[in-house]
Amino acid sequence: MSLPIKYIGNGLINLETICQIAERRCEIALSEDSEFVNKILKGPQVLKELIEGGKVIYGVTTGIGENCGAAVEQEIMNEYPNKILRVHGCALGPLFTSTETRAIVAARLLSLAQGNSGIRMELLKAIIALLQHDILPRIPQEGSVGASGDLSHLSYIGAVVCGYRSVEYLGTVMEASEALKLAGLEPITLQNKEGIAVLNGTSAMTGIGALAWLRAQRLSQLATRVTSLAIVALKGNRYHYEKALFAVKPHPGQQLVAERIRSDLCISKPEYHTNQRIQDRYSLRCAPHVIGVLEDVLSFTRGVIECELNSTNDNPIIDVNERRVYHGGMFYGGHIAMAMDTLKVQVASVADLLDRQMALLVDSKYNNGLPADLTGAEGSRKAINHGLKGLQITISGWTAEALKMCMPATVFSRSTESHTQDKVSMGTIAARDCRRVIELTEQVVAGMLIAVRQALVLRIKQGEQLNVSESTDDFLRRVSRDVEEITEDVFLEPILRKVLQSIGEMPHEIY
Repeated sequence: MSLPIKYIGNGLINLETICQIAERRCEIALSEDSEFVNKILKGPQVLKELIEGGKVIYGVTTGIGENCGAAVEQEIMNEYPNKILRVHGCALGPLFTSTETRAIVAARLLSLAQGNSGIRMELLKAIIALLQHDILPRIPQEGSVGASGDLSHLSYIGAVVCGYRSVEYLGTVMEASEALKLAGLEPITLQNKEGIAVLNGTSAMTGIGALAWLRAQRLSQLATRVTSLAIVALKGNRYHYEKALFAVKPHPGQQLVAERIRSDLCISKPEYHTNQRIQDRYSLRCAPHVIGVLEDVLSFTRGVIECELNSTNDNPIIDVNERRVYHGGMFYGGHIAMAMDTLKVQVASVADLLDRQMALLVDSKYNNGLPADLTGAEGSRKAINHGLKGLQITISGWTAEALKMCMPATVFSRSTESHTQDKVSMGTIAARDCRRVIELTEQVVAGMLIAVRQALVLRIKQGEQLNVSESTDDFLRRVSRDVEEITEDVFLEPILRKVLQSIGEMPHEIY
């Protein structure tokens, strides 16, 4: 079955498309639209005219950073693009994953395809060929301050299309020149502004941010479904989620979460029962208010990330219609930094919510008649079995680590490059921190899925009816394929890893 083709340069690209590209679930090609092609072709022509006319152009006729006052002589100008790439090839740390690398390359391609960077069509074709052939630059994660963009990270893309540094290709690490040759491609020689155009932008933080956003969207919905199951397991009061109640404080996110819970639990007009507490603890009663903040943040940050994806993040900007060059700061990553810092805080808050629910589930003082620690052991076996005691401790540890990372990266701006870059965004660190908080929260969700499944099995044994929707029941059956009833203490790590894998394979939209 052939994959759908996504065209670059022909309309806006959304987060879902970036994910498709990153996961190789679509083909990718440059648009043949005449307006797009003509704009790209004009860029080098205009740049040449400006150079020949004596126009001072940063990074082309001048040095970069603090050296911007130094003139680059015409006879050595052709050497300059590769010099710029080499000086920034100093990132360290673990490598970005294959999926993340594709997202970063795609984000850089999108920026350059806006036609405001003065680059040749040959460079766009060389970059898109990396995605088409899955030739992946090996990009270390650490070393960006987020302005002038992700200089160090993106230098690895520029180096690879020129045939140097290393790549992963056909499951093997090899030199870029060898991979290009095997794929039937030729390395290119960068010209004029192309060196600085490749690396002077926000594409690493934006690519990572796009993937993080999609995972956070799925997490929000998973947390809602887990909450619904926890309400059933704890015999929570279903009238806390009535539509009329949420009409009086109409934040869209919390209304949406309450609606999802009502759907999961088949709530129409629930009635209060006198044998129940009049109000549940906050981790149940206020769950829509907690998860709802994340939903509203997702709505806002989607627009921020997609705006960055479909923008020119570069400097200088070449206006091909007015034949002008603009010097500014369009490489600055402040918006992505803000989006990632904001998103990670709300994801961590949801982890904390689920951690509180877990504490209720395992505590016989608060779980409305479930066994302590949700043990399935009976009779004399109870004395030597501990149920999910260890899992509750571990979930608390993951939650604490997620909460610890909520300090905004943006407040750690540094002054760099002889105080030329004296206020920087820290956007890539923010994106990496957000990704880590999401990873930890996915682990919390995995642990909670084991817990609510166990709790519901115990309720059924007590003769309870679950009263959940068909889709919720289907979801529970899917979880049950990974998680068996726990009657004797078991080694939980393999089960957790299996559940985590299943989470990663779930669609980004659960509802």
